[in-house]
Amino acid sequence: MARNPWATKAVRASHVEMTEMVLPNDTNRLGNLLGGRLMHWLDIAAAIAAWRHTNRICVTASIDELNFIHPIKEGEVVILRASVNRAFNTSVEVGVKVMKENPATGERRHTNTAYLTFVALDDDGRPTAVPPVRPSTSEERRRYRDAARRRRLRLLHRKRS
Repeated sequence: MARNPWATKAVRASHVEMTEMVLPNDTNRLGNLLGGRLMHWLDIAAAIAAWRHTNRICVTASIDELNFIHPIKEGEVVILRASVNRAFNTSVEVGVKVMKENPATGERRHTNTAYLTFVALDDDGRPTAVPPVRPSTSEERRRYRDAARRRRLRLLHRKRS
């Protein structure tokens, strides 16, 4: 049975929550989580969200600015929450919020937010249409609007490059 690429999907259908513990091999000499390791986890969480929305293999097209607000220490737990913010023609923007948790106290703190763009591929490896996303909450609607602004900036930046 053929899929309808235009069947609207709720944001919640793409939600991903991934949890990792920071181990010694994940850290630098200061005992902080390596930025590259966090980027790896971000890419995985976001790819799963894109796949859940599109039901297609999706490849990373871009990662917007990534700021490190607070260091994440060895032994802390990292929680990554990802979901599709908006769908375009053949791509989706996925937002990922990163929290760290102190396992001894349960205290959580926001450490990073990243926006990744993925392109959906058909069975021949070519970009293919993706279903529109349906935001339901006021937060999802805000993220949906903000994604359009970020896309305009990405396209402008690409044109200038």
